[in-house]
Amino acid sequence: MRTNWFPRCLQEQGFFPVESFPVSWHRLKSSPMNQSEGSKNYPATMSAEVETSEGVDESEKKNSVAPEKENHTRMADLSELLKEGTKEAHDRAENTQFVKDFLKGNIKKELFKLATTALYFTYSALEEEMDRNKDHPAFAPLYFPVELHRKEALTKDMEYFFGENWKEQVKCSEAAQKYVERIHYIGQNEPELLVAHAYTRYMGDLSGGQVLKKVAQRALKLPSTGEGTQFYLFENVDNAQQFKQFYRARMNALDLNLKTKERIVEEANKAFEYNMQVFSELDQAGSMLARETLEDGLPMHDGKGDVRKCPFYAAQQDKGALEGSSCPFRTAVAVLRKPSLQFILAASVALAAGLLAWYYM
Repeated sequence: MRTNWFPRCLQEQGFFPVESFPVSWHRLKSSPMNQSEGSKNYPATMSAEVETSEGVDESEKKNSVAPEKENHTRMADLSELLKEGTKEAHDRAENTQFVKDFLKGNIKKELFKLATTALYFTYSALEEEMDRNKDHPAFAPLYFPVELHRKEALTKDMEYFFGENWKEQVKCSEAAQKYVERIHYIGQNEPELLVAHAYTRYMGDLSGGQVLKKVAQRALKLPSTGEGTQFYLFENVDNAQQFKQFYRARMNALDLNLKTKERIVEEANKAFEYNMQVFSELDQAGSMLARETLEDGLPMHDGKGDVRKCPFYAAQQDKGALEGSSCPFRTAVAVLRKPSLQFILAASVALAAGLLAWYYM
C-alpha cells in the first residue's frame, strides 16, 4: 500500500498509517514509545491477530529485534538496576522519623552533632577503602576524590561543633560502627561491591544535599557562610545533575556480568539498611534529649550522660568555676518531687496568699 503521504520521520521509527497493517505492527509494538507507555494500551487480541497474519514480512521481524535488544541492554545497565532494585529501600529510608523530622526543620543541635559524627566515621571508612581500591578495575572508573570525598569537609564541621580537640570528645556509635565494619569488609574482601556504598551515599548527597543544608542552617541558626554544613558543599562539582549523569554512565561502562550487578544491588540494599539503623539510633537519642528537657524548655542534666547539657554547668564553666559545682536545676526538681516538701510548699504559698489578703483589706 502506498504510504508516501505519511511523515517519513515516523516511518523510520516503525510507525505506519493504519491502512498498512499488519506489516508494521511488530515494529510498532517494540517501538520506544510503546515500551514507555506499556502494552496495556493495545488489546491483546489485536496483537495476536496481527502477529500471526501472513502479511508480516520476515525482514520486518529481524529489524524488530534491534529495539528489543536495545531496551534489554538499557535495563541491564547497572544504574537502572540499582534505581529499580533499591526503590523500596530508598522510600523506607526517606520515611524514617529522623529524616522526616529533619526535612521539617525539627532537629536539635545536639542531635545534628550526633548525625554529623556518624557521617564522619562512615565516610572515613568509605574513602579509606576507595583509596585502597582506586586501581581496581571494578571501581577505578568511579574514583573521584577531588569531586566527591567528604572526610575533609566533615572534619571542618566537627571542629566547628566540638572545637579543636573534637577527636577526644566523640566516638563511633554502635549502629555507625556496624556500617563502618561492613564497608571495611567489602573494601578488603569484595571490592567489586564497593560501588554499592559509593552510589548509595554520594548520589544521595548530590541529590538532596542542598535542601538539607538550607534546612539545617534555618533550624539551627547556623552561619550562612557554611560553618557546620561543609559536608553538603561540593565545591568541585559545578553541576550536580550533570555529574550524576556522568557518574551513572561510568557505572554502566564497568565490565561486570549480570550476576555481579545483582550482587551490587543486593549490597546497595544492605547499605540502605545500615543507614536506617543509624537513623533509628538517632531517633532514640532524640527521645532521650527530649526527656532531658524541662516543660518550660530549659534542658536539665539528670546526672547521666554529658554534663555539658546542663545550662548551669555550662555557665559555671564559662566563668572558670570548678566542674564539681552542683546543678541547681537538678536539685530543685529533685526536691519538688518529694510529697512532704510539696505539702510544705503548698502550705507556704497558701499562708503567703492569706497574709497578702489581710494586708490589702
